[in-house]
Amino acid sequence: MAPRLRTLLLVFLSLAVAACTPAGSPSPTASEQPSISAAPSAAAHSVYPLTLTDDAGRSVTIPAAPTRIVSLAPSNTEIVCALDACKDLVGVTDFDDYPAQVASVTHVVIGGTVDVEKVAAAQPQLIVAAGNELTPSAVIDQLAQLGFPVLSLYPHTLDEVSDDILLVGRAIDAQAGATQLVASMRARAGALVAAVGSAERPRVFYEVGVFEGTIYTAGKDSFLASLITLAGGDPITGDPASTSIQLEDLIAADPQLILLGDAAYDSTITPASVAARSGWGGMTAVVDGKIIVMADDLVITRPGPRIVDGLEALARAIHPDLVP
Repeated sequence: MAPRLRTLLLVFLSLAVAACTPAGSPSPTASEQPSISAAPSAAAHSVYPLTLTDDAGRSVTIPAAPTRIVSLAPSNTEIVCALDACKDLVGVTDFDDYPAQVASVTHVVIGGTVDVEKVAAAQPQLIVAAGNELTPSAVIDQLAQLGFPVLSLYPHTLDEVSDDILLVGRAIDAQAGATQLVASMRARAGALVAAVGSAERPRVFYEVGVFEGTIYTAGKDSFLASLITLAGGDPITGDPASTSIQLEDLIAADPQLILLGDAAYDSTITPASVAARSGWGGMTAVVDGKIIVMADDLVITRPGPRIVDGLEALARAIHPDLVP
């Protein structure tokens, strides 16, 4: 596996393992219809100095409206740009690829490693980091000790993606835009959930990656599993900590649909190559030819403003008769 693909896999695994419900909570059944929160009401302008609580429970004070922003995760970059603040970005990661104008912004995260000196040299007035050690907590602490306000974002559910957009909107005084964006996202997501709500829920296996013989998928009660549930599927999940699943457990779960997220980055992973794997031939999805390459894996696994596009791609793959 190429180094870039390996880093991508590690990032996706961090997302796939994030708990979306308290430990021990049951996954929704076919009779328990998932829902999307109502759209938020309009918000006022931010007043500085502004103190916010981030997803790690940290209290972060922003002295003034930031016009120099560093993003340490592609999803955070997309949020900032969706709130019309792309022009204020002075540092991003080398994985940032959307929107196109971020290509000219200095890379301060290279190969998944934060270059603290480059971040400091950018003189940011706000740093938007990623939780669950995607941005190492030691790095967040170091940047905070240098006097930079650091917001750590790590949404566990689709609703929490919206909450993070609202949080960034407050941080950069873009509350009106954030409220409008979230209202649109929740309306679209609600319509999708309603469209598939009464349908049968096929058993869905989402392949995040296969590395050195280990199969990775959505972790139990994870962000990815929650999206599959919202999209009208019954997710087959892996170990809560590692997101790995043993082949014998996958065979026992007998997926009715196999979605290949990793095939979006590796052209050698195809429905035919998966069907030919040792031990996979008897699965219902393989027998029925229900193996789909998920070209939209990037937006499915990136918790930013385009996440509803990812939800739509999942719903279309799971229920093509209901979602055109």
